[in-house]
Amino acid sequence: MHSALFLIEFGAILLGLGLLGRVAGRLKFSPIPLYLLAGLAFGTGGLLPMGASEEFVAIGAEIGVILLLLMLGLEYTASDLVSNLKTQYPAGIVDFALNAVPGAAAALLMGWSPVAAVVLAGVTWISSSGVIAKVMGDLGRVGNRETPVILSILVLEDLAMAVYLPIITALLAGVSLAAGSATLAIALGVAGAVLFVAVRFGRHISRFVSSDDPEKLLLVVLGLTLLVAGIAQQLQVSAAVGAFLVGIALSGEVAEGTHSLLSPLRDLFAAVFFVFFGLHTDPASIPPVLLPALALALVTAGTKIATGYWAAKRAGVGVKGRWRAGGTLVARGEFSIVIAGLAVTAGIEPAMGPLATAYVLILVVIGPLTARYTEPLAGWATGRLSKTRRVGDDGVSSAAGDVTEELPEDVKEQAQDPAGRA
Repeated sequence: MHSALFLIEFGAILLGLGLLGRVAGRLKFSPIPLYLLAGLAFGTGGLLPMGASEEFVAIGAEIGVILLLLMLGLEYTASDLVSNLKTQYPAGIVDFALNAVPGAAAALLMGWSPVAAVVLAGVTWISSSGVIAKVMGDLGRVGNRETPVILSILVLEDLAMAVYLPIITALLAGVSLAAGSATLAIALGVAGAVLFVAVRFGRHISRFVSSDDPEKLLLVVLGLTLLVAGIAQQLQVSAAVGAFLVGIALSGEVAEGTHSLLSPLRDLFAAVFFVFFGLHTDPASIPPVLLPALALALVTAGTKIATGYWAAKRAGVGVKGRWRAGGTLVARGEFSIVIAGLAVTAGIEPAMGPLATAYVLILVVIGPLTARYTEPLAGWATGRLSKTRRVGDDGVSSAAGDVTEELPEDVKEQAQDPAGRA
């Protein structure tokens, strides 16, 4: 009976996701917000709670994040990763300053403890690698000039989690400095070792994984990815980082074959991940903290856009690509919920859980929208401002402005972005 109920529930989830995906496709926007709202409707406190398939959905959600990051890693080589990290580490510092500080300040303004402030700083700091990976794939931006900048920031954030999570765990548990330092050293060592192996022995790993049989290739790559991700997570390093580095290590024909084989699985489990997030959010807990969560979300959406714009500008990306980079980074997700969950479990601040949930839900819904519309809205606003400046007191635009307006669109864009693709 239990297995029959599980099949009915999980089958209904998949069917519903497929229909919602069709709706999103016709409306030409990312299906992520619809997946989340579906999870809210059928999760804890929703219209029709589901219980039989909960455990399987939870495991599927973890696999979804791992596959999303693996597929992102397949797009880039180890040399690309090292080069981007070397050049983009200042962006990581700016990212921390602009996005962690508002969370800490908000906690202190609400009268929370310093430890709670450190926790909320982490919630507002880290973007969602899973959501962003899905959005870039949906919008066809994986090959864009700004994408390496986005990936560098995401990787820097995930690697920073190898430092942050052991620290916050020690603070919440009240353990000694020595014990906390040991945990931190292990986490950093594992992250460094995985990165070293991916960069130094990537060709050997690709040769080991390579197979002309699609079935064998799929099993070996998927098994290796889950194994590395699990070991990384067990040793206090993000499973997402482990999966991403496995993707980085694979190259050539192996990467191409893996990409085609795993794309359907990635889409399936990624959808399950977003539904799982909604399933574990009680709609009744959101209204009491909605206003502070909304205010914090608006502030940190702006700071993330500023972060992406600055980082892309520093990398020489055109104006349009800068706005796209900023808008893409807005979404928060899995890490923010994990961080808040640690605080709730430790009993630090009762309102932390509902506030973090509402905050992440707001940004994970509007994140795909900012990724899609930040650049055209910024272009429209900039055009309006330029036109206003060209118009004199008598209401007549300058000759230079008129000439610019008459130029063909491709000529104007080339003039605005001489570097090529924005």
